[in-house]
Amino acid sequence: MKWVLNNIKFDDKGLVTAIIQDHKTSEVLMCAFMNKESLEITLKEKKCCYYSRSRKKLWLKGESSGNFQVVKDVIVDCDQDAILFKVEQTSGACHEGYRSCFFRSVGETDYKIVSEKLFDPNQVYKK
Repeated sequence: MKWVLNNIKFDDKGLVTAIIQDHKTSEVLMCAFMNKESLEITLKEKKCCYYSRSRKKLWLKGESSGNFQVVKDVIVDCDQDAILFKVEQTSGACHEGYRSCFFRSVGETDYKIVSEKLFDPNQVYKK
């Protein structure tokens, strides 16, 4: 995995796009950002760790919910500026309770929910 750390192209903010996909079904679960530190943690621990642009800090996916993403494969795109992680997802990936963050199908004037909610975020993320 040293190749990834040595060759990935971070943007001018030190971030790289991470696309997360179920390793068995190929369903896209989410899209997030990683900085060098979160990428190093992800590659070492085999659990996805991201960088929150809004909170300006690292977050281990599943740390508060238990819905971890175990890395099964790492694929870098042709420009080496995006990474696809194939993962084993525990329960839902989305903080709104859905398996995937991509649960809205958009029409001309509105959208519809195209996925079943797996958990109540108010119960999981008690604040």
